[in-house]
Amino acid sequence: MQNVLFKNAYNGKKVIVTGNTGFKGSWLSIWLSLLGAKVYGLSNDIPSKPSHFETASLDEHIIHNEIDIRCLYDVRELINEIEPDFVFHLAAQPIVRASYNDPVETIETNVIGTMNILEALRLSNHPCIAIMITSDKCYDNVEWVWGYRETDPLGGEDPYSASKGAAELIIKTYARSFFDKPNSNVKIASVRAGNVIGGGDWAKDRIVPDCIRAWGVKEKVQIRSPNATRPWQHVLEPLSGYLYLGQKLNEDKSLNGEPFNFGPATNQNYTVAELISKMQEYWEDAEIQIDTGNASKQKEANLLKLCCDKALHVLGWQATLDFEKTVKFTVDWYRSYYTTDTDIFELSCQQISDYVNFAMEQGQSWVKHND
Repeated sequence: MQNVLFKNAYNGKKVIVTGNTGFKGSWLSIWLSLLGAKVYGLSNDIPSKPSHFETASLDEHIIHNEIDIRCLYDVRELINEIEPDFVFHLAAQPIVRASYNDPVETIETNVIGTMNILEALRLSNHPCIAIMITSDKCYDNVEWVWGYRETDPLGGEDPYSASKGAAELIIKTYARSFFDKPNSNVKIASVRAGNVIGGGDWAKDRIVPDCIRAWGVKEKVQIRSPNATRPWQHVLEPLSGYLYLGQKLNEDKSLNGEPFNFGPATNQNYTVAELISKMQEYWEDAEIQIDTGNASKQKEANLLKLCCDKALHVLGWQATLDFEKTVKFTVDWYRSYYTTDTDIFELSCQQISDYVNFAMEQGQSWVKHND
């Protein structure tokens, strides 16, 4: 059933996923494998212990290449060798607080790494669709109450947000200067998603992994910013949007160079405290401790949400899971990891299948079997 999704666009195709050892990249790699793609990973490390990549034994299901995205020569060599039909670029330093500790690595990885993918595709110029993943934090966040649109100013006060805004400018430059030309065989689009949660995320300084690590050993979790509001969405939500956009961009050259937001409905914004309270309903003996006294002095946005009208009206895409299902999907995965001998690859495949079934029940555009 999986390989008929997205009009069978990925079945038998060569797909590079950069950042395949990360949280979103590992989920995307599994889904692409189920869609019949030959998946090539590009990453220079395993970003967490444990990791979804390792626990799901993804190196047995895809071809993993240990390459530093900051090295243009190595990136060019891989792209020239594979000549991928699709590239999904997720490799990044993804943590805001870590960007304060090492702004140089953050900017090199997120900006230069993005440029290296684009430059390698420009020089190769073989037919290829590239979906360039940045972040909702690419916007110049003034903490207004309405969602940011794709036409709003880019920017960011912290190094991470600034690097994502800069990456978007690089993407736009390459789209307009090189890929929007009659002699170009490359088509690209950029995508921006809100806060993503789901099983298999063990990154530091993220609220869900912080809770799971503490609860997994029956400890209280310390919460720094209980009133911060985010557009929480399950990891499979934006991934369905990325995959759908890849299919559509392959069919419609007018989408070349376009940015898209992917996120939940505007009424799905919840505070950190509300997220944790909902998680506690599915995890026995889960306890928290509000610890604002140890809150970081480094600035992070308190309010941030996206307007996803463009994805709805241009692509027909919208989120599938409500807040309740999003949290239940997430906690169910972790509970299986900690309390059973479940095969993690099969567990993740089952959740993708369940998610697709929910989308089919709702008649989502990307699951319709159109000719």
